[in-house]
Formats: sequence, structure tokens, C-alpha cells
Amino acid sequence: MNVDIEGIIQCIKQGDENGVQIRLQEFNKEYAQCFFFDTDERERRRQRRLEEFRKNKVRDYTDSDSDLDEYDLEDRGLILRQNLGVVLVRFIRTEVKCHLLRVCLRTLRILSRDQKVLGPLVTDSALLTLAKLAGLTTSDISDEVSDPDSDFYDNIISSLTETKVLQGHTNEDEAEAEAETNDQNDEPPAFDEDAKSDISITNSGDLDSISWFGSHRTSINELHRGGTHHRVLERGRRDRRESKMDVEEEVEEVESGEEAKRKEAMKVLCNVVYNSAWAQERFSALRLMCGLIERVSSSVSWSNPSSAQFYELRFMFLMTALRPELSTQLKQEGGVSILTAALESCLEVQWKDQYECVLDPQAQPISLETSQRVTEILKILFNITHSTHKQDPSEDDAALYRHLVAILRLCLMRKCLLSEDTDELQGHTVNLLSALPLQCLDVLLTVPLEPDSEQCEGVNMDCVHTLLMFMERRLEAGDKIKEKLTPILNLLTESCRAHRETRHYIRKYILPPLRDVSQRPEEGTTVKSRLIRLMTHLDTDLKHCAADLIFVLCKENVRRFVKYTGYGNAAGLLATRGLLGGQGPRTSDTQYSSDSDSDTEEYRQVRDRINPVTGRVEAVQPDPMEGMTEEEKEEEAKRLIMLFNKLSRDNIIQPMGVDEEGKLVPMSGLKENPLSEEARSESENDGETEEGDKD
Repeated sequence: MNVDIEGIIQCIKQGDENGVQIRLQEFNKEYAQCFFFDTDERERRRQRRLEEFRKNKVRDYTDSDSDLDEYDLEDRGLILRQNLGVVLVRFIRTEVKCHLLRVCLRTLRILSRDQKVLGPLVTDSALLTLAKLAGLTTSDISDEVSDPDSDFYDNIISSLTETKVLQGHTNEDEAEAEAETNDQNDEPPAFDEDAKSDISITNSGDLDSISWFGSHRTSINELHRGGTHHRVLERGRRDRRESKMDVEEEVEEVESGEEAKRKEAMKVLCNVVYNSAWAQERFSALRLMCGLIERVSSSVSWSNPSSAQFYELRFMFLMTALRPELSTQLKQEGGVSILTAALESCLEVQWKDQYECVLDPQAQPISLETSQRVTEILKILFNITHSTHKQDPSEDDAALYRHLVAILRLCLMRKCLLSEDTDELQGHTVNLLSALPLQCLDVLLTVPLEPDSEQCEGVNMDCVHTLLMFMERRLEAGDKIKEKLTPILNLLTESCRAHRETRHYIRKYILPPLRDVSQRPEEGTTVKSRLIRLMTHLDTDLKHCAADLIFVLCKENVRRFVKYTGYGNAAGLLATRGLLGGQGPRTSDTQYSSDSDSDTEEYRQVRDRINPVTGRVEAVQPDPMEGMTEEEKEEEAKRLIMLFNKLSRDNIIQPMGVDEEGKLVPMSGLKENPLSEEARSESENDGETEEGDKD
């Protein structure tokens, strides 16, 4: 680390605020995009060695002692950063000028990206100090002196001097070793030791790279550190709000000093709780959530929200995601209504009816800052409502949720400046819709028809059409398919079960009448073929979600389901639900209408030649027993039976059959064939009767 930590401490001790500011600004500029110090340093050395090897064509062999020296250097750099954190936490408690305070907080934000340096930042006094600077509390810090005496600084300087001496010895040893290497190779090194390399920030530990996937929350993992229950969020793409330091500096110049200070303090808090389970626990124990709720609630009515509001929302998302008790607390204190009002304010909603927002086709696209605030609000709302999906809400709660759904319809229909922002906004909207009580989603369909509206049986299907287009884009994208597809598949499935018009509209789009059966159902680029391919996906949850949607579109009719997908693709869902023997008891309480499938003329012409397993017309294969006598056929059958018996005795295969409940069981467990002649003929009669009906 090139920054002069000792010089910073000397300046603080002497009261030279100008010197402190200059040195910290140098540190901030150098490490603005450095996120994991130890990892970055190792990557620099690895790249340097690789370039030297490419240039010299000689592998740079190092023994274990030199590897240990590298780790010693990293440890000493860690000590320097830890001491800088200790000093700055003490320093910001004194009467520091506003501009210098922002510089100190920015340095702490950079340091807080490294989990190994968090010690000074996770104490109660440090958390309360940062919370006070962020405007979350007015509590005074009294557990430590705010103006440490000179002994404190002298002790720090003494320890740093010893570290510096040890580092100097190591640097001399490395210089000698490097000189010997240069003498042997007679070529200079490819990189200077002080050369600054580019550092990737895609997978950083900063608050700008926190993401949240899907209603299944598969990005939440549980770790255990020393017996502490630790939950972390998966890192995603970096937020573009703070992509460049120079842009950030220009923005802060025009901001008020108080707003800039609060924003920097919020950034530090976000990093600290993101990287420390202890900080999460202490934030909850110190009951700082109340101040955060008050801050967000008070800023709802602001016509021009401050730049710190985004980080307040980001911090609230983190805490409700990582601490379940805080999610419950926020919900109990009216979090749904507060955040709904914030969402309404961000989008500048105008109401046409009780549950209908004005949707102006000529409206300007949603700006980047607004879309990011809306996204954070949607994520928080999901955290506090995800358990309400199957609950029966009270009358007041139902009215509140319908009010929210009306605004969510606006989120689905509005566009952002960039297509990727639109997709992200719609994705979080789908996640939230899938978490709300199903009976409250009827608001999406009660909008009056417009001349250019998509409709089915007189019902407005604009919102359903948007959801279908969103699902199709996710199917085509193919990345992180489970996290991105499962919520929309579940939402469409439940909507089809609940609303007949929705099911009819989606069925026409996904399962049009069968005409061409020359290809397997899973072949092709249509939405149907993509969904059927997912039915045999390795991920169990994903394949069940895709199969459920198509099964519901077929009104949970086994014969029709097999007709559209082929028995091979349908077998997984049928086995899970005990329907392998045919139409068994209905697996849901949904009451479908009596309409049924009708075949096209093209399908009727080839129906008898369709292979039920593959779901397509197969080429006529020659009879393998053609030309064999009856005795030869009987002998071949006996030989096959003997082979199957041998495989079964050796436990290589296990013959299976279908029991009375339609489930696969070993043949030895079957007492009788569940498909008696009477049941088989009854099934055939049902099929013949169904062909005459119309949908």
C-alpha cells in the first residue's frame, strides 16, 4: 500500500486538516475501484509473472519461502488498512468540517469492501456514529472518548513503524532476488512494481453490485462463521449510479453538504452490513430500523427526492433480506403502505379509477434514477410480502394489495430509457406479483378495453400479453434460466387456474391447434417447443414449473397433455402426480369448464400414425419378425424373457409397473393389473366422447 498512513495520523494528531484531506484524497483516487485488496494484489503478481514468462520464455520458479513472503506482505498491508480504519472511526467523531468528513467517509467506504478490515466498523459505537451521520438516529456516542489523546496516535505510529521496517527488509530481499533474476535472463522485468493494473469490478463486494433473483430467493445462501448464523446475498452486476469517480465528485459539488454526508454514511453502512453478519445482528439489536423507516416515510412526499434516498432504500432492502425479524417489523409498522406510497410518488401516478392508473402512451420513458429507486422498492416489498401468497387477506389488506397491483400494472406497461432497465423492472414486478394474494391480481384484468387492446372474450389482455412477451424474452436469453423463468412460469400458471379468460388467451398463444406433427414437440423455436424442452431439464423445480403451465393449459387432462407434449416428455409430471395410469383424481381444486380439445383436419388425417411417446408421425419401420415362423417367434420371446430375468436377478434393471394410484412401483409389488378391461374400455369411451366437443 503506497498511501502514507503514518503521515495521515501525524496530520490528524497535529490538527492539520488540509494535510489529512490531501492524503485521503490520494488514497481514494488510487483505490476507488479496488474491492478485494488481498485478491487484487495476488492477481497483479500473477499477471506480472505471466507476462514475464511470456517475454522471457522462462518459468519463474519460486520456492515456498518466497510464497510465504508474499503472504507476509499482504498481512502487513492488511495491518495498515486496519489501523487506518481505527484512526478514521475515531476521527469522524470529532468536530470535522463537512467536506473533510465526506472524504473520510469515502475512505471508510473503500475500506469496508474488505471483510478483514471491518473490525473497527462493526462496534456498537461505530455503527451508532455512522447511523447518526446518515440521519437514522440522534443518539450520542458516549462509550468512547471522541477526542483521543496523543498516546493513542503514538501507539498507532509505533506499530506502523515496526511494520514499515519489516516491510523494508522484505523489499530489499525481493530486490536482490529480482536483480539476480535479471542478471541471469539479461532482460528487464515486463512490469514495474508500482505499475497500476486494471481491476475488474464486475464481482465486487461494494454495495453497487448487490442483486436479488426471483421469487424463490435462490440467491440467498446460509453460511456459518464461528457458530454465527450468516446470510449473504449473491453479487450481481455493478450499479451504474457510481460507475465513475469523476461523475460522483461533480454531483457532490452541487449537493448540499448535509445530503452528501448522509449519502456517504449510508454507503458505508450498506457495505458494512453486507459484509458482516455481526453488523447485521447489532443493527437489529440497536433498533436502528425505526429511524430508517422514518427516513423513508418522510421522504415519500418530497417532489425532488435526495440522492441519498436510493441508498436508504438499498439499505432497507439489505436489512429486510438478511434479517427476517426486521422484515416482519417493517411489515407490522405499515411498510406495505409506506412503500406503495413511495412507489406511487416515484412514478408520479395519476388515478383514473379506484384501481386504475392513467397509462399515457406518449409519456416519457422512466429515467435511470427513477427506475433504480422503483426497483429497490419492489425488492423490499417482495421481502415483506413473500409469505402472503397463499394467505386469505383481510378486507383492508385486500384493498391495499389491489391498490399496489394497480401500480404494478403501470410498472409492467411503462418503458425505461434502456431495454435492459425495462427488463429488470418487469422482472422485479413479476417477482412481487407472484408473492401477492392471487385473488388481488384481478385488478390486472379489470381495465376497460381500448381500441388497440389485446382482448379475450371482452376482457383486457394487455397486461397478460406483456407477461407473455416477458416470458418469451427470458426463454430466448437462456442465462440464469431457473432464477429468471421460475417466477413468471408460476405467475402464469396460477393466473390460468384462477381466470378462464387468461387461460384461453395464453393457450392460444402457447398451444395453438395441432396441424404439423412431423416434428417432435420439443423441436423448433416456438414458445411451446422451448417450454417442452424445459420439461426434461436437469433442474427439478424448473421442469415442474414448465410442465405445470402446459398441464394447466390442457386443463389437467392427461390425454390432451400427452397429445401436445408426447408421453416421453410428460412422464415426469405424470409420475410425480400419480397419473401414469391415465386420468386420475384432479391434483388441484380448480374447476375447469366442460369445454375440451378439438382436433384440426390435418391432425385427424395422421392421428393413427402418431407415436404417442415421441408425439410425432414416425417413418414406417420394417417388421423385425417378418419371415419368421411361429416356432421361431416363440423361441425369440423365450430368449428375451431369460435375458430380462438375468438382468433383474443381477439388480441391473428392476421391472416396474403402474399401481392403482397411477404411480410406478416394482412389478413384484403389483397384485393385479390396475387397468382392467373395463377401465380400459371406459377410458377409450371418454376419449371418443371428448373428440366431439368444442373448446
